[in-house]
Amino acid sequence: MKTIKITNLMLASQTMALLAIAFPPVSVAAEPAPSQEDMRLYTIASAPNAERIEQDIKTLVGFGTRHTLSKTDSNAQGIGAARRWIETEFQRISAKCNGCLEVVTLAETVSGKRIPNPTEVVNVIAIQRGLTDPNRVVLMSGDIDSRVSDVMDASSVSPGANDNASGVAGTLEAARVLSQYQFSGTIIYAALSGEEQGLYGGDILINHAKVQGLQIQAVLNNDMIGNIVGINGVIDNHSVRVFSEGVRIAETPDEAKKRYFSGGENDSASRNLARKIKTLADQYMTNLDMQLINRLDRFGRGGHHLPFNKAGLAAVRVMETNEHYHRQHQDIRTENGIAYGDVIEGVDFAFNAKLTALNAISLAAMAWAPAPPKNVSISGEVSADTVLKWTVNNDDKALVGYRVYWRKTTASEWTHSRYVGKLDQFTLKNMVIDNYLFGVASVSADGNTSPVVFPGATGAF
Repeated sequence: MKTIKITNLMLASQTMALLAIAFPPVSVAAEPAPSQEDMRLYTIASAPNAERIEQDIKTLVGFGTRHTLSKTDSNAQGIGAARRWIETEFQRISAKCNGCLEVVTLAETVSGKRIPNPTEVVNVIAIQRGLTDPNRVVLMSGDIDSRVSDVMDASSVSPGANDNASGVAGTLEAARVLSQYQFSGTIIYAALSGEEQGLYGGDILINHAKVQGLQIQAVLNNDMIGNIVGINGVIDNHSVRVFSEGVRIAETPDEAKKRYFSGGENDSASRNLARKIKTLADQYMTNLDMQLINRLDRFGRGGHHLPFNKAGLAAVRVMETNEHYHRQHQDIRTENGIAYGDVIEGVDFAFNAKLTALNAISLAAMAWAPAPPKNVSISGEVSADTVLKWTVNNDDKALVGYRVYWRKTTASEWTHSRYVGKLDQFTLKNMVIDNYLFGVASVSADGNTSPVVFPGATGAF
């Protein structure tokens, strides 16, 4: 006679089988959410070198003046010498990464209020092509040109050490750091010209991008990222301002009407780009307090991100928190015991390196992330639920899924999010649409996310 021994394991197995029949499993995402931390970004955050930045600024200052209307035929003085040196430096960086950078000069002959005679304005850019999505671009820029008190003075000594050799030096250093990596999307490092004479370099680059079929996702315009001593007496080496438009300057009247009734005054693509940069700063940077400044630029003033905003692109200005106006747009002189002029003594190279690092992690994270989602829409009027929809980009090889975000209407930053997988819509149950603001971001396998996209034309990238 055969004896059958009933074990606890067998009883447990049978019990589980019966429970499975009575209570089928709840449907969940097929894969867990990717990590929201990319360890490579910590390495990038510590990589920019203050000594290399110092040498670059000294070289740029050494050209005497970089005024847009200054001489171009000298190899030692003027803007022509400066831009040829920048081109050579980009080529040197490229040689160290086996030709990973395509170095290009972009020139157009322009004239205008501050350029009375037709003048060739030349940008120098380096393109690091993405492996899987080469037409999608994130861009860092600094301005080559400098000026003194008279914006038309093309011959006086104009070092432009902080304004804006600091931005060009940061762009060169970011290229040195990031050229050691490979990315899904393309990164462009741009030294722009003609900023002081009318923001011409930005338009030239935009025209080039259109001809080449490049889709510019994000522009980080760096204008004065080396000064830590303010006109107000504050010495501050641990904070940075990022300026961004709240409502798109390129918004059409019809888009404005829709936004007026649905909200989004604080959720342009540029504003959500700024929020993305702050999220990265908070996670990967130490001793850096990033301030979101909710305006296009400083009061009544402008910078080289504006042409990109006018073209409908997401663009922000990155700069020091406390400016020193005696060191901006000034002849070099001493009056009443006050020293004027944008000289190299006004640049803190370690601080310059820190803000360069902020740019570098932002470029890397967005170039590793998928493209921002397209066609994001929202519904939920007179309903207990809010429904978000978007188009899944199956051609984006970096994409593994999407994350939905929400915050109260009074919150300045995104406070809550949920990974939802590779879906094309998601319903937030019992979340009344009136009480929150919502958005969607694309997610890669390595945990990097695109900037959050607010629904409709208001927040589209």
